[in-house]
Amino acid sequence: MNINQLINEILNENKFIYAVFTTQRNKSDNPYKKITARPVAIKSENIIQLEKFTDTKVFHENLSYEEACTVLVDLIINDYRNINVFSKHADYQLMVSKKGSVKVIENKPSKTLKVEEHNKIKQYIIPENEPCDFLTYLGVMNEDGKVLSKKYDKFKQINKFLEIVDDSLKDTNIKDDFMIIDFGCGKAYLTFALYYYFYKIKNINVKIIGLDLKDDVIRFCNETAKKLKYDKLQFEIGDIKDFNFKSSVDMIVTLHACDNATDAALVKAIKWNTEIILSVPCCQHEFYDKIGNSALEPMLKHGLIKERVSSLVTDSLRSLFLEKKGYKVQLLEFIAMEHTPKNILIRAIKTNKDINKAEKEYESFKTFWNLNDLFIENYYNEQCN
Repeated sequence: MNINQLINEILNENKFIYAVFTTQRNKSDNPYKKITARPVAIKSENIIQLEKFTDTKVFHENLSYEEACTVLVDLIINDYRNINVFSKHADYQLMVSKKGSVKVIENKPSKTLKVEEHNKIKQYIIPENEPCDFLTYLGVMNEDGKVLSKKYDKFKQINKFLEIVDDSLKDTNIKDDFMIIDFGCGKAYLTFALYYYFYKIKNINVKIIGLDLKDDVIRFCNETAKKLKYDKLQFEIGDIKDFNFKSSVDMIVTLHACDNATDAALVKAIKWNTEIILSVPCCQHEFYDKIGNSALEPMLKHGLIKERVSSLVTDSLRSLFLEKKGYKVQLLEFIAMEHTPKNILIRAIKTNKDINKAEKEYESFKTFWNLNDLFIENYYNEQCN
């Protein structure tokens, strides 16, 4: 039996209950006389927790399911001779010889799955354990609605995005044929999520266009939409800067559009007088060679620090640019920092507030950072003047 395949199947299909590793193969290199592994839920996230026992202490290590696949296989192959793995469908006794061969004895299951909950389970907009057509098709859920372990982060990201969308629509009079454009849609997990949210949860007819540069990605997305019968969802190949749309646009989404592509999307939204903008910028390169302030030179002389500062300055200026065009802007955490440093979402809602303060702040901010000849300004003048 292939050990790697066995462990991956048990973990990825949520069959795992418990494991215990005993009899070290090399005591001098391995201080833990026993290790146990079990599923645990912490802050609504399902993880595998290891308990590592020395003669006098117990240590804990938390792993994602994807990490656990590699770690558990490594413990079997390299570190322990007697291993018992308990799953929903079978118990497995693994015995490793001195030469490293593994004998597996399979028995009837003796335990039931009970995930320890360290926190109250979160209620998601798209719930767990209920089948969702696009999540099943895209490999996030199985047909019974169970979220696959290695896709749990994606599942949480999708729901976090829908929570932000839901909150953004609170004071909006949503009409049928609400128009949404997703710039840089990629594989379109979130685009399909938007369609599902409006049609299946809110019962509102919307039209959505997803735009991306990759031909194979757009072909896959259109085929997927057709198979799911998402009739008012279409995908097109194109560059954000060259994309034109004659009708009104109610919402713009741009997630991880690279560098100035984010600015182009924001300008398009301003041009169309779009009500709601949701943007997660990525790889903000433009300002790296432009920002300067003699008082901050002790920081900016370090490339790593300058890169991080320029990223924050870029998104701060984008926020001010939107404010001086009549938007109420918030910067929100989209994904936890441990998953990606590109985790800031710019949410802009069209308002009728006074823009004089924002215009002054924008100019003052540019002066402070010695910023001139900016893409977002040049592109705005080209598109809107």
